Amino acid sequence: MADTCGQILLGSGLTVLSHPLMYIKVLVQVGHEPLPPTLGRNLFGRQVYQLPGLFAYAKHITKIDGKVGLFNGLAPRLCAGTIGTLVHSRVVQVGPARFTGSYKGVLGSQKAEEGSLQQVVNETTKEMIARSCATIVTHPFHVITLRCMVQFIGRETKYSGVFDSVITVYREEGVLGFFAGLIPRLLGDILSLWICNLLAHLINTYAIDDSMSHTGEIKNCSQAVTGFFASMLTYPFVLVSNLMAVNNCGLAGGLPPYASVYPTWVDCWRHLSKEGNMSRGNSLFFRKLPAGKTYALDQKRFF
Repeated sequence: MADTCGQILLGSGLTVLSHPLMYIKVLVQVGHEPLPPTLGRNLFGRQVYQLPGLFAYAKHITKIDGKVGLFNGLAPRLCAGTIGTLVHSRVVQVGPARFTGSYKGVLGSQKAEEGSLQQVVNETTKEMIARSCATIVTHPFHVITLRCMVQFIGRETKYSGVFDSVITVYREEGVLGFFAGLIPRLLGDILSLWICNLLAHLINTYAIDDSMSHTGEIKNCSQAVTGFFASMLTYPFVLVSNLMAVNNCGLAGGLPPYASVYPTWVDCWRHLSKEGNMSRGNSLFFRKLPAGKTYALDQKRFF
């Protein structure tokens, strides 16, 4: 229990610190560009037109809503983080008994050797189930968080508090409204976890010699690198999930001209792929202008 409380406190602190970053990323993902492109220099020193980065965007939000405005949607996100940690911890705790019973056929009846592929598969499966449970339980708060953020575009106040937002979503969309964008989010999380763990296992098994010095540090580094690589590969799922969570919810950021109304997340994926926007919002530094797009100053977006 003490470990769980420590994880909640640490997670809450990191959530507060990283919230402005997520806030700006979500607005960029939706396509909101309140500042016109400016002439700057890329990594190689060449003069190019660039979109405003993280700090310019944050300064713009602060000018309109003050510093407190950078933390729109923080309350439901903290709720999601706390409940998610509790659910994940609980599933992990009851996991061994469950896996030796119900999931014995899936994971294999024999105890896997330390560092073997079977052990990686077993541990990844357990972690996948724990993460998926936490994601499903906390997704309603994730939806509310995103909608609180996207309100900045149309200056709405439709989602003003956690409880009021719950009532609003249920009244307008029913129970399914709380799970908008859940499927691509789950798929992205699962794919990212498996890619990360399997790649790390391959690198640690075939590329790192146990006789090398600082083997432990090298393996930890490989885990971090593969995690970053996996997150880059599965980023489109994150983008599609966030867009579907705010799509057609009555906010300006989820309706034309900022977004088309998508019947399913697959339609959203196809549209983004066709437009070449599958990586929109992936980077908040050295942001390039979208190829073949024209900036509309009045609507603060690209066409």
